[in-house]
Amino acid sequence: MTEPITESYSSDVAVVEVDGGSEVASGRTFIIVGTAHISQESTDLVRQVIEREQPDVVCVELDEQRYQTLANQRKWESLDLRQVIRQKQMMTLIINLMLSSYQKRLGQKLGVAPGTELLEATKVAQEMGIPIELVDRDVRITLRRAWNTMSFWEKSKLLSAGLAGMMEGQEISEEQLAELRQTDVLTELMQELGRFMPKLKTVLIDERDTYITQKTLTAKGQKVVAVVGAGHMQGIRQSLAANQRQDLAPLETIPPPSKTGTIIGWGLPLLMVLMLGYIGVTQGAAAFGQNLAYWILAGMILSAVGAIAAYGHPMTVLVAFFTAPYATLNPLIGVGYIAALAQVYVRPPTVKQLQTVGDDVTIPKLWWQNRLLRVMLVFVFTTIGNLIGNFLGASEIIRNLF
Repeated sequence: MTEPITESYSSDVAVVEVDGGSEVASGRTFIIVGTAHISQESTDLVRQVIEREQPDVVCVELDEQRYQTLANQRKWESLDLRQVIRQKQMMTLIINLMLSSYQKRLGQKLGVAPGTELLEATKVAQEMGIPIELVDRDVRITLRRAWNTMSFWEKSKLLSAGLAGMMEGQEISEEQLAELRQTDVLTELMQELGRFMPKLKTVLIDERDTYITQKTLTAKGQKVVAVVGAGHMQGIRQSLAANQRQDLAPLETIPPPSKTGTIIGWGLPLLMVLMLGYIGVTQGAAAFGQNLAYWILAGMILSAVGAIAAYGHPMTVLVAFFTAPYATLNPLIGVGYIAALAQVYVRPPTVKQLQTVGDDVTIPKLWWQNRLLRVMLVFVFTTIGNLIGNFLGASEIIRNLF
């Protein structure tokens, strides 16, 4: 049976009593605290509930990485940028940065750091000697699963909307601030993304509801306090009341990129080679050589132009120029990743720049000054330059086919 606790707390706190008859969690009490991720009221409520209820365990909507980030205040300083690039996770990093920037800006307006109430839950539990369970899925898995579910056009829409949002200087009224103080801001953002792109809701909301519920059910203790975003509260309450065990392995795996993208990635270069071969057979070696040179040089030159536009190091420009042909023929080699890796080696970000990246990302002109953001610009601009070059090259070849 599920019912809100109204006698002692606000409607942001609810209890799920699980009676006998289940081997999963029989005879246990789950007290769910739904919070706004940027709210002093939520922080105070979390402390009040834990101190009053004295549970056997406190479950928190955090994964290990996010917990260490909040606890040690070293989100970007510990970033291994070279490893991120080698594992081709630049897009995951960019999305993470956009979400962090959004939360930080709101937190500055509201006067509360993002995630304060989650960190408060762990602090109170530690003060009282209560075990802590981090029950959220690794944020890197969540973001990569979300990214791999989207089509090319959906990814483009998401990045365009995110970048536009970071550059907006729209002021928030006092009425809007009052409303935000009562809202789970991050979950609201994810739900808005879900409405914008329905595939994302499954990964960002529904899957995490299931994951948090299952981790909470397996936490040891008869009385459990779970601190979660208000947007997750309803789904988790229902799942806890159902009291059924589910296998989490499928939710912890990263699906491969879509087959459509792989087919297009290999199919387009193959088509280009076939068209060049046709030109060579029908029009001669000279025409073949001219069209091949146009195709290759267009990609090389515009990739280098992209690196220059990002204020890349001269070595980065040369790397972009000479690796573009290989990236054109082999979709497993991205010129953006290679150029970004070169930029990191010759101009690594300083610790200070890593510390200020959350602020710098909201000011477009600082993107070219902060070395971490400049690496991202190198990645994006060289990738776009190479794509435009390939498009121009393909257009020229098609025009000369007949």
